[in-house]
Amino acid sequence: MKFLCAGTDISEASSRGFDLDGQKLFAVRRSGHVHVYINRCPHRGVGLEWKPDQFLDASNSLIQCATHGALFLIEDGECVSGPCAGQSLTSVESREDEQGIWINP
Repeated sequence: MKFLCAGTDISEASSRGFDLDGQKLFAVRRSGHVHVYINRCPHRGVGLEWKPDQFLDASNSLIQCATHGALFLIEDGECVSGPCAGQSLTSVESREDEQGIWINP
């Protein structure tokens, strides 16, 4: 497991991007749980963020692709609206403990 960040670095209903050894990732905290994904839209293979650390829609309830507006569920990365409907983001195994958030890249 590799250290990603302190747990306090990602507050509830927020997101943050990371570049870990050249791999672009992002994490979202929802209902106290952190979800980590590879920062790549399944439709075009582009990064999802609107601007640094901005991966969520206006309601902070879905992940939104800045390129074409596709919407993804935070809990499992499934695309529920847009040109890649039915596809999913690639999740990254993660866990959180008192030291912070860890991933298995």
